Amino acid sequence: MKRDLVLRIIAKLLIPFILLFAFYVQFHADFGPGGGFQAGVIIAAAIIFYSLIYGVEATCKLIPGWLIEIMLSGGVLIYASVGLLGIIMGGNYLDYFVLDHDPVTGQLRGIFWVEVGVAITVSSAMLGVFYMFALRGQDPE
Repeated sequence: MKRDLVLRIIAKLLIPFILLFAFYVQFHADFGPGGGFQAGVIIAAAIIFYSLIYGVEATCKLIPGWLIEIMLSGGVLIYASVGLLGIIMGGNYLDYFVLDHDPVTGQLRGIFWVEVGVAITVSSAMLGVFYMFALRGQDPE
């Protein structure tokens, strides 16, 4: 695939729009279907598409294995931190209404950050599984 010019050009045109759609799904979750899980899968699909066109080695240079591990733990940490912040501020775990003086704004803030954590975790988990299968025992760094 590295020598197929048409596929490389199409990939360069499509990948930014795929990522833009992922961000739309992420940020539109409050108003319609979608959210962190769907956005994370779309982000991972865009990066896997890049890998199919340009090769796994190029993808490992773009997103090394250590970055995926940091993203995976960072996404879980964001999710857990929002829950713990609710406890610290006097509510229950993942009680978003205590995150602001206005309960509605607190709900929006809490849901937004939880969905960001889910998107980061899902996309990095999908990429980690892809690297495990694509590299078969090689080091992705």
